[in-house]
Amino acid sequence: MPDNITPSGDGGLSRFRLFRPLTERNFLLLWAGEGVSVFGNHFEALALTWVILDILKAPGLALGTVMMASAIPRAVFMLFGGVLSDRLSPRLVMLVSNAGLCLLVGGLAILVFAHTREAYTLELWHLYLFSVIFGIVGAFFLPAMMTMVPRLLDKERLEAGNALVMGTMELAGLVGPAAAGVVVAAVGTALAFGVDSATFAFATVMLLLMRGLSPQMRPTRSGEGELAEPVRRDSALSDIKDGFKYMWSQPGIRAMLPAIAVANLCIVGPIGVGLPVLVHDLTGEPTSLGIVMAVAGGGGLFGTLLAGSVRLRRRGILLIAVFIVSGAGFAFLGVMPNVLSISLLVGATAIGNGLANVVLIAWFQGAARHDMLGRVMSLIMFASAGLQPLSLALAGWLVDFSYSFMFAGAGGLIVLTGFYLAANRTVRALD
Repeated sequence: MPDNITPSGDGGLSRFRLFRPLTERNFLLLWAGEGVSVFGNHFEALALTWVILDILKAPGLALGTVMMASAIPRAVFMLFGGVLSDRLSPRLVMLVSNAGLCLLVGGLAILVFAHTREAYTLELWHLYLFSVIFGIVGAFFLPAMMTMVPRLLDKERLEAGNALVMGTMELAGLVGPAAAGVVVAAVGTALAFGVDSATFAFATVMLLLMRGLSPQMRPTRSGEGELAEPVRRDSALSDIKDGFKYMWSQPGIRAMLPAIAVANLCIVGPIGVGLPVLVHDLTGEPTSLGIVMAVAGGGGLFGTLLAGSVRLRRRGILLIAVFIVSGAGFAFLGVMPNVLSISLLVGATAIGNGLANVVLIAWFQGAARHDMLGRVMSLIMFASAGLQPLSLALAGWLVDFSYSFMFAGAGGLIVLTGFYLAANRTVRALD
C-alpha cells in the first residue's frame, strides 16, 4: 500500500499548490533522486561529445552517429519498457535501470581515465557500444519513471507533481551544461563521467529508501489505495498489441497521440538545427545563440512551473489554444529581424509548450487504466521520440533551402494540428 501519509511539520509546503507533492515522502525521494540524476546526465552528454571530438579527434559525423546509436534502440525498446512497467513494479524497473547505468557510465569513466594515462586505448567502437546499451536501458527507464508518478500521487496532485519533475529537468538543462563544461575544462572528461555515475548511484539509493509501495495498489485521495485489475501474463508483443487496442478505444488518447507526434516532428529539428543556423546567419555571434537558447529554457521552465502552481480550467480549450497560438508564432520565426524579436517569440512559444506538456502528461496519467498505464506512457514517449531522427534530417535538408520556408511550414502544420484537435469533442471537453 502506498505511503501516502503527509508528514507533519512540512514547513508550510502544503500551502502552495506546486509544492504539495513534496509532502509525500516517496515522491520527495523520487524527485530528489531523479533531479540529481538528470543534472548528472548533462555531464555525460558533454563529456561524450568532448571525448569524440577532442580526445579521439573524430569528425562530426561520428558524433552524430554515436547519438543515433543511442536514439534508435531507445525508440525501438520503449514499448517493451511500458510492458515491463505494467507487469512489474515500475520502482523495480527504475532500480535496475539506475544501477545498470551507474555501472555502465562508471566503466566508461575508467576506460577514459586509462586512455588519458596511456594505459589503455579507447576506440570509437567502445562509444558506439556504450551508446547502444545506454539507449536500451533508457528505453526501459523512461516509461517506468512516468508510470511511477501517478502511483505516488492522487489525481489532484498530478499536475503539480509533473510540473516539479519536468521543471527540474528544465532547470538542469539551464545549469547542467555550464557546470559540466567547467568540470571538463578543469579536470577532464573521466571525472565528468564519474559525476554522472555517482548521480545514478544517488538516484538508486533514493528509490531504495521508499517504503509501503505495492505494484497492485494505486493511491487515491483517501490514501488507502485501490486494487488494480489482475495482470495478464501473455507475451510482450501481445501486451503491446493490447496497449494499441486500448489506446484506439479511448477517443481522447487516440486524438492526442498523432498531435504529439506532429508537434515533435515540427519542433525538434527546426529548433535543434534551424534556430542555430538562423541566429548564425543573422549575427554570426555564438553569444546570440546562447541568449536565445537560455530564453527558450527559461520560458519552458516558467510554463512548466505555472502549470503546477495554478488550478487550470477547461484544459482541452487551453491545449487547443497553445497549439494554434504557438504554431502561428513559430511560423514567423524565420522572418524576425533581430535577436531580441527571436528571443521574445521563442520564449513565448516555450511558455506555452511547457504549460501544455504538464497538462497533457497529467491528463494521460489520470485517464489511463491502471494496468495499461506503462504502455500508454511508453506510447506517448514513442510518439514524442520516434520521429525525432526524421525531424532532424528534414530540418537539415530544408534549412539549406530556406529556413523561412522551414519555420513557416512547421508552424503551419502545428496550427492545423490545433484545428484538428478543436474538431474533436473529447479534446474540447477535456478538464
